[in-house]
Amino acid sequence: MSKPIVFVARQIPEVGIELIRPYADVRLHTGHLPPTRDELLAGVSGCQGILSLLSDRIDTEVFEAAGDQLKVVSNFAVGFNNIDLAEASRRGIAVGNTPEVLTDATADIAVSLLLAVSRRLPECIRAVQRREWKTWEPLGWVGLDLQGKTVGIVGMGRIGQAVARRLHGGWQMKVLYTSRQPKLALEEELGAARVSLDDLLRTSDFVSVHLPLAADTEHVIGARELSLMKPQAVLINTARGEIVDQQALEAALRDRKIFGAGLDVCVPEPLAGDSPLRELEHCLILPHVGSATITARNAMAERSAQNLIAGLQGNALPFPVH
Repeated sequence: MSKPIVFVARQIPEVGIELIRPYADVRLHTGHLPPTRDELLAGVSGCQGILSLLSDRIDTEVFEAAGDQLKVVSNFAVGFNNIDLAEASRRGIAVGNTPEVLTDATADIAVSLLLAVSRRLPECIRAVQRREWKTWEPLGWVGLDLQGKTVGIVGMGRIGQAVARRLHGGWQMKVLYTSRQPKLALEEELGAARVSLDDLLRTSDFVSVHLPLAADTEHVIGARELSLMKPQAVLINTARGEIVDQQALEAALRDRKIFGAGLDVCVPEPLAGDSPLRELEHCLILPHVGSATITARNAMAERSAQNLIAGLQGNALPFPVH
């Protein structure tokens, strides 16, 4: 009896591919870039499973291209805004993701961005590389202190909590947060306070965004919100690029309304070549590397493979999208 066919939209850590091979024939997109739309549609044709990435839009057209035998879509990500969940549900297609395994890696990147922007490390590095460093300067590359400052966590999920613990424990920062529900245990642990977004922005020295992308979170941080922030505040976004209005952020940074920003996500990805954000000295942009550690990426590969295998066998997914 022949094995089912699955389309894997990009090369993932080998541990995931090796888990899948005993259960399915793997049709792997080996290009460095995501599959084009035509490549994606051709790749999923006749497949019973799809292992997708955030860069792959999985919608009605893809479901139609795959055919009626498609059973499962396993997203190599915590997020799943690239998948039409309503249409998948209508067709009886199971959808899974990879939660909980990249919390620490992403929290570390958020703190790294905060440190780098606050101490102006990108400017310092460029000065050394360009031979502009001539002497020790009393007024050169002066940045911000972290000790005892206030951090505002916008969205106190797993990653937000991990960031809060790092900053409170490491630099005794006061923690403010927004959340649909209060986090009473965290409030007791860290002395954190749940406040409105406006109060958080007015009060915080550092603002770290950790919201999921949804209709009501797009451009949550816009021109009005940025205008509420302190002139010496730093904005960090490791969630989704769409949550921050990039044009408004460009203006705020250009006009020095805030001290700086650190972004691991942007719109689009990669950021447009002519985007002013690329050139602003107080803006540090990373190529979406929040989960880029050996441990996190291997765990993502394992969980996405486990979801795929379960779906192919008609079993409940171990990590379903809710």
